[in-house]
Amino acid sequence: MPSLLVVISDATPLIALSKIKQLHYLADLFDTIYVPQAVYDEITVSGKGRSGAQEIAQASWIIVRKIEDKSRVEYLLTQLDIGEAEAIVLAQEVNAGLLLVDERKARAVAQRLGFNVIGTVGLLLLLKEQGKISRIRPLLDKLRSLNFRLSERVYNQVISQANE
Repeated sequence: MPSLLVVISDATPLIALSKIKQLHYLADLFDTIYVPQAVYDEITVSGKGRSGAQEIAQASWIIVRKIEDKSRVEYLLTQLDIGEAEAIVLAQEVNAGLLLVDERKARAVAQRLGFNVIGTVGLLLLLKEQGKISRIRPLLDKLRSLNFRLSERVYNQVISQANE
């Protein structure tokens, strides 16, 4: 059953899950995922024709939300890219319960601001725990083959945590 939790996403988790054909499972976890305009544009405009762009554009459960306070975005742009900055500001504005983001610096900023953060790998673990997927290793291997940054240490931790 999907969660009523307010969830905001940066581009990378959506793109990564789409590339390994697992994006649709997010609709099983969350009723709605909100993305700021910069994230939507990064995926569907800048990324037009790339893996996931059309799937994400057509996902009725991914909703674009407008950022109200552009000054907070400008402040975060000193540390983060536009998509990450807008995702964090949107999370602040709607009091999100969860932020989907992979990049280390953005995760650190979001956690300092008090947000619960989960990335692509954490989402895969959650999907396995809930019985949506049976194995994580082949999905991680596919991500790595697509140049998804995942250290050997984290890879081994996840495989161990998933009992594979």
